[in-house]
Amino acid sequence: MPNSRLHRLALGVPFYYGWVVLACVACACLSRAGPAVATLSMFVTPMTAEFGWSRTAISGAVSLGGVLAALTSPLIGSYLDARGPRLVLALAVLATGIALMLLSQIGSLLGFYLFYCIARMNWAGPYDLGIHGAVSNWFVAKRAWAASLAQLAQTIGLIVMPFVAFTLIEGQGWRTGWLVIGGIVLAVGFLPGWLLMIRRPEDIGLLPDGVVRTLPGTSSDGSAASQAEQPSYTRAEALRSPAFWTLSLFTALIYPVQAGMSLHQPAHLIESGLTPRDAAIAVSLFTVASAITGFSYGFLSRWLSVKVALAGAGCILASSAATMMFATSLPVAVLAGALFGFGIGGVHVILPVAWADYFGRRSFGAIRGVALSIQVVAQACGPLLSGILRDVTGTYQASLACFLTLSLAGAFAALLTRKPMRS
Repeated sequence: MPNSRLHRLALGVPFYYGWVVLACVACACLSRAGPAVATLSMFVTPMTAEFGWSRTAISGAVSLGGVLAALTSPLIGSYLDARGPRLVLALAVLATGIALMLLSQIGSLLGFYLFYCIARMNWAGPYDLGIHGAVSNWFVAKRAWAASLAQLAQTIGLIVMPFVAFTLIEGQGWRTGWLVIGGIVLAVGFLPGWLLMIRRPEDIGLLPDGVVRTLPGTSSDGSAASQAEQPSYTRAEALRSPAFWTLSLFTALIYPVQAGMSLHQPAHLIESGLTPRDAAIAVSLFTVASAITGFSYGFLSRWLSVKVALAGAGCILASSAATMMFATSLPVAVLAGALFGFGIGGVHVILPVAWADYFGRRSFGAIRGVALSIQVVAQACGPLLSGILRDVTGTYQASLACFLTLSLAGAFAALLTRKPMRS
C-alpha cells in the first residue's frame, strides 16, 4: 500500500491513529515471545537430553544472539529515526519466524546456534527498537500507559508461547514445538505492521497523543506547548550526560538477572524436585505477575519518579532470587516466580519510558540503539553465567546468589539517576 494512500486512510479514521499503531505494536509484541528465553526454557531439558549438550552450550546461543544484536543495534537505531519502525519490525518478524521453524530440522549444536542466534538477535535488537520507537514517537503524555499496553501484549505472548511449547513437546516432541512456534510468530506479527505502520504522527499532520494542530503554539486541547517542552537530545549530547551512564549502569546490572533467571528457572525448579508441569506453572505465573505490574506502572509511573520505580524493581528482583534459592515446593516456586514477574514487569515498562522521557523523540532510535547494545550484552552474560556456575557446582545456588547481589547493586544505581539538564 503506497504511503500516500495509507496516510489518507489514517486521516480518515474517527480516532487517533496512534491507537492503530499501538495495535500493530501489540501484534509484534505477541510474536516476540517466540524466541524469548521463557519459551526456550521449555526446550532446554528435552533438547539437552536428546543431544547431550551441556547447559553452558545451550545458554551460549542466547549470549551470542545478544552480542550480534549489540553490534547491529546502533545502526538500526539511526535507521529507525530516519525511516520509522515499519520495515524494521516486518523484517524482524519474518526472519524470526522462519528461523524458529528451521530449528525443527536441526541435528547438531551448530544448527541450533545458527537459527536460534538469528531469532535471538532479532528479539534483542530490531524488535525492541521498533516496538519502543513506535510507542515513543506516537505518545508522550500517554507514553507510560501505551508502553504498559504493549508490555501486556508481550506478557500474554510469554504466557501463551511457553504453554504451547510445553504442550506440543509433551504430546508430539520438541521439533513440532519449534515448527508451530515459528508459524505463530509469522501469523501474528507480520501483516499488521507491514500494512498499517506509519513513522510518526507529524507525517499525517498530528502531534503525539492525538493533539491536532490549530494555531501556531496552540492546540485544540491546549497541550501543544507541553509537547514543545519535551527534551530533544542528539546521541552525542546524550552520551555526555550523567543520566545516560547511570541508566546504562542500571541496565548492565539488572539484565543479566532478567535473562539468566528466565532461561534456567524451569531447569532449576525441576532439579529442586518439582515436576515439569509445576515448573511450567511457576513460569507462567511469573509472566502473569509481570503483566499485572507492567499494567499498573501505566497508572503509577507519572506519580513515581523513575529512579524510585527502577530501584523498587531491583529490590523485588533481589527478593525473587533469594526466594528461588529455597524453592523446593510449588508454593515457594510460585512466590519466587511472582516476585520475579513483579520486578521484571516494572523494568520492562519503565526503562524504555525513561530513555524517551529523559532524551526525547528526536534521536530516540540512535540513543536507544547505543543503550540497547549495553542491554543485550548484559542479557547475554546472564544465561552464560548461570549455565557455567551450574555446570561447575552442580546446582543453580551460586548463580542465584550472584543475581541477588546484582539486583541490589542495580537498585542502588537507579537511585543515582538524575534527569539531564541542559546548561
